[in-house]
Amino acid sequence: MSNTDTSPKSSPRTERRRWNGTDLGLIAVFAALVAGAALVPGLALNGFGVPITFQTLAVMLTGLVLGPARGFAAVGLYTLLGLAGLPIFSQGRSGLGILAGPSAGYIIAFPIAAGIVGWLATVVIKRTTRARALWFFLSATVTSIVVVHSLGIMGIAMNSKATLEQAFLGDLIFYPGDIIKNVLAAVIAVALHRAFPDVLVRRVRRLAVTTENA
Repeated sequence: MSNTDTSPKSSPRTERRRWNGTDLGLIAVFAALVAGAALVPGLALNGFGVPITFQTLAVMLTGLVLGPARGFAAVGLYTLLGLAGLPIFSQGRSGLGILAGPSAGYIIAFPIAAGIVGWLATVVIKRTTRARALWFFLSATVTSIVVVHSLGIMGIAMNSKATLEQAFLGDLIFYPGDIIKNVLAAVIAVALHRAFPDVLVRRVRRLAVTTENA
């Protein structure tokens, strides 16, 4: 005789690995979001012509919601379309010529930043349900400093006559706005994950089956 005891266990979360039509749609939607954020008139206050826009908010939000692969794909799609000639960069600019300007480092950094912050968001979603907004904010802020600002400073120094020190000082003007934008990105991302809990990682229910033979 055998008794089978089937009981539901905890629901671990696994990262989405296969893309479907919904994933492709999300990539397109968030690429459009980044483009829309870039088209909002910005203020060029740092002396190098690099405007303050809502792009970093959209980039970080994209990574925090879609994760590393889809986040990179969405922002990468936006970047490729802009380099191909669509006027979707800040101030309506487009084309490969942007890579010779002071904004080049920031443009290159955006897809990388979306991928990195997306990976960090995946770690947060899998490992904790508490203080996610704080962890998302910290993830976005660290990514901004290490990736966006670092490459942005290098781009300014390479494509202008500024020294690295001058480029660094010119970049500092973006920090206060970035902190506010990272807070907004974290709060919005938490709300979206609460409303759509499977958007980044999916919950998998497993059944443990124990068979005893007597």
